[in-house]
Amino acid sequence: MADPATITLAVRAAIAAATDKRTWKAAGILVAAILTPFILIIVMIVSLLSATADHNNAAIDLCFNGGAISSQMPDDYAAYIRDMRDSFAKLDTAISDISSRVEDGGIDGIRVKAIFYSLFFGAENLRMDGADYRAFAECFVRYETRTRAVEDVDGNETGETYTVAVPLKSLPEIYGNLESTLGRTVTNEDKANASEIYYRVLYGGSVPTYGEEFNAWANGLPLSDAPFVGADGFCSPLGENWRDMVTSEFGYRTDPFTGQRKGHSGLDLGAPKGTPIRVALDGTVLFARYKTTGYGYHLAIDHGGGFVTLYGHCSKIFVTEGQKVKAGDIIAEVGSTGRSTGPHLHFEVRINGEMKNPRNYLP
Repeated sequence: MADPATITLAVRAAIAAATDKRTWKAAGILVAAILTPFILIIVMIVSLLSATADHNNAAIDLCFNGGAISSQMPDDYAAYIRDMRDSFAKLDTAISDISSRVEDGGIDGIRVKAIFYSLFFGAENLRMDGADYRAFAECFVRYETRTRAVEDVDGNETGETYTVAVPLKSLPEIYGNLESTLGRTVTNEDKANASEIYYRVLYGGSVPTYGEEFNAWANGLPLSDAPFVGADGFCSPLGENWRDMVTSEFGYRTDPFTGQRKGHSGLDLGAPKGTPIRVALDGTVLFARYKTTGYGYHLAIDHGGGFVTLYGHCSKIFVTEGQKVKAGDIIAEVGSTGRSTGPHLHFEVRINGEMKNPRNYLP
């Protein structure tokens, strides 16, 4: 979203265009009179969108971290925040009760509330009872019966069965539970939004979408303990003719936006919007993000052993965080979202956080 400085510059540019006599003479009074209101309307829309983004981020911070609600906050947002805080308190009670039955690990309360927030923030008349919150929290565990040895009053040892709650690590399993419990579909956009909220709360701010800060964040994510079995069977994301699609190589190049020579972390493959993108190897979706800057709609796959592939500037994404995928599965479609000059796939190979030339792995 645009920042205040950008908006100010845009306003000044619009005013300058409307008052410069040379512009009036060159374009004509009628054209200038028609265009100027549209320019100002666009600036106003950008300003409103920026304000909305600010309110969204402020709402997340206030719900998760507390603090006074500003008098500048719109009344509807303030009401949503109060409802969400009340819901969080009831979720905390449910999580605490279930946690008393947990033996190993713990329930990720931030994850529970991030998903709840993504599904219910802004809901009119959000009213749930204690049993509803308990049912929601139980979607994040499974129950199993175990046996333990106990002694009776005479010192005799006997076996006793008891029930424990086992926290779930698989997001697809959690979302499956939620869909059954809530009786509704949790969309890929819901899931991606929940992940963005989760990371914002966990890391104290919005997650970057490009550059060194993004690399530092991505490289810090926990990866699978499974060993990497090698690149044999590596699948081209766009088919066997990928060599004919290369529009920008890995390594140093002239940046298409700045004109400066700069490192390029992947291989760009030009293709029409909507072209299916296939995953290169078996793995697990590390993240799937719907952003309008940087890599745009992008996702990464964890193949084990520190081997990760990234797919950027997609128009659609068909997988979600934690989902298992097989080499050749269609995971997205080519697009031009984010920092892009036209429809293409930006494809990366990262090994233990280090960018590698994808040409060395593609068949």
